[in-house]
Amino acid sequence: MTEIESQLLDALLELENAGRTAAHPGPQPDLLSRFKRIDALAGQLPPDADPELRHFLARKSYVKAREHLQGLTAARGSCRS
Repeated sequence: MTEIESQLLDALLELENAGRTAAHPGPQPDLLSRFKRIDALAGQLPPDADPELRHFLARKSYVKAREHLQGLTAARGSCRS
């Protein structure tokens, strides 16, 4: 896993945790800044980055992107949206 991919995984996990927090009463997390961070990191992926990961990120399929980075998705070549 590259440094950018590692940072993306961290950002995706932070977004999921913030989303869980948003479902509860009290101060709401800043989700917009988390979305912007993920978009910025996705923009830093090199041209030869995994096309499936790029696909998930472009379509805002953040759970699938996280699973892919964690090695939980099907073998390469199955492009789901």
